[in-house]
Amino acid sequence: MITYTGVTVQPYPDHPERFDVYQQVLCRESVCGRCYWELEWRGGENGVRISVSYKTISRKGSSKECWFGRNDKSWGLLCSVSKYSFMHSSIETDLPVKPISSRIGVFVDHSAGTLSFYSVSDTMNLIHTVQTTFTQPLYPGFALGSGSSVKLC
Repeated sequence: MITYTGVTVQPYPDHPERFDVYQQVLCRESVCGRCYWELEWRGGENGVRISVSYKTISRKGSSKECWFGRNDKSWGLLCSVSKYSFMHSSIETDLPVKPISSRIGVFVDHSAGTLSFYSVSDTMNLIHTVQTTFTQPLYPGFALGSGSSVKLC
């Protein structure tokens, strides 16, 4: 589980693969081929951003090159209590689907260039799909707003 309380700063040493400004984490292992995973999120008013990213995303500083969805190296679904939105290369699209579940499924087909997000409850409902060309391995990533958490299922 990943949690951001917005209160306590943990005394971790600097590391080149650690984001130093944004409350984001990138998984150590890539997803390859066709892959599906689920997570549960709980959140404060800013929610969470569920992302896939190239490992080459910048980690140091506060530029858009370091922020999931604001560059050409990452794609992200923002989940909040009131809405979903999708972002890539700083283009944010509000999605017409209303949040009904705190469980999200993510499907990646690397060679086909497909990234899909689903709302998962008793049924699976498509939130958003994007077709693109992935040029590098993809890594799951999570950005958390104050008071939010993410747990892989």
